[in-house]
Amino acid sequence: MAGELQMNPQMEQIHGEIKDNFRALANGFQKIDKVKDSNRQSKQLEELTGKMRECKRLIKEFDREIKDEEGRNPPEVNRQLNDEKQSMIKELNSYVALRKTYMSTLGNKKLELFDMGAGVSEPTADENVQVASAMSNQQLVDAGMKQMDETDQVIERSKKVVEQTVEVGTQTAVTLKGQTEQMGRIVNELDTIQFSIKKASQLVKEIGRQVATDKCIMLFLLLIVCGVIAIIVVKIVNPNNKSIRDIPGLAPPAPSRRLLSLGDFGDAQ
Repeated sequence: MAGELQMNPQMEQIHGEIKDNFRALANGFQKIDKVKDSNRQSKQLEELTGKMRECKRLIKEFDREIKDEEGRNPPEVNRQLNDEKQSMIKELNSYVALRKTYMSTLGNKKLELFDMGAGVSEPTADENVQVASAMSNQQLVDAGMKQMDETDQVIERSKKVVEQTVEVGTQTAVTLKGQTEQMGRIVNELDTIQFSIKKASQLVKEIGRQVATDKCIMLFLLLIVCGVIAIIVVKIVNPNNKSIRDIPGLAPPAPSRRLLSLGDFGDAQ
């Protein structure tokens, strides 16, 4: 998604930091299930809470950058950037809900430990029987109703925890689906880029071979022209040189003519 959006360098840096924090949160919540100690779980939740605060701060900075660049970006780019911001807010809210679930679970565990620790001062079973025998029917009914109310409250709290867990699971599934589709688009784009690079390399090789062939042809033509010029020069300088054939289409040099004088005419007579 970040490769498809038009962002300035500052927005790209903020977006990358947010994604890194989201990956750290996902890994942190996966590891917290493996921890059995409540104190260690609480400590890890505090660390994850700090990362959530950092994500919230970075999302606010990302929103400020969107507003600063709003006048310079086309409406479609602004819409895509706002959609990306809303997606990050939803992902952060899913981690916040997951944190609430773990905090509620840890709170119940601590309450159970506290009750177990206070059990030393609680009355024994025999003492409970004696107390119950000393109570009237109305008191027994009231005590039973109170116990049922407390049980109903515990059940309601458990239902809320289950609902929150299901909601977080649904949001996480939607986020993972979106990330999977995004990875698929990235892989397709990389394949297209690789194919284009391969075709460009082949085209460059073809052009290189054509250029080399043209250079060789020009060199041969130049040698032929130079040879013809050399032969013509030699023929002109030394026309009686029989070792060099006459060039087709080039007439041999005219023989030297001697001018006859009047004396020559007399001798002829």
